[in-house]
Amino acid sequence: MDERVHNIIEALNELTGDNTVPRNIKAKVGEVINILKGDEEDVSIRVNKALTTIDEISDDTNLQAYTRTQIWNIASMLEMI
Repeated sequence: MDERVHNIIEALNELTGDNTVPRNIKAKVGEVINILKGDEEDVSIRVNKALTTIDEISDDTNLQAYTRTQIWNIASMLEMI
């Protein structure tokens, strides 16, 4: 697995361990992790799917401001791949 993808998955795992992140957001973050870990598709396709889900997460009104910033940082990391 690409080192950059591995670092993004680690950042996403930190979000799932944060007690202040709502359950529905953690579920979506889990989806992003599963998309990135998938092997059946090209990396660029997985990144695009992950970015779509990240975009949905960042639009959630229940998200704390600092968590939204973390999500945007992860999106930026994904865009660099």
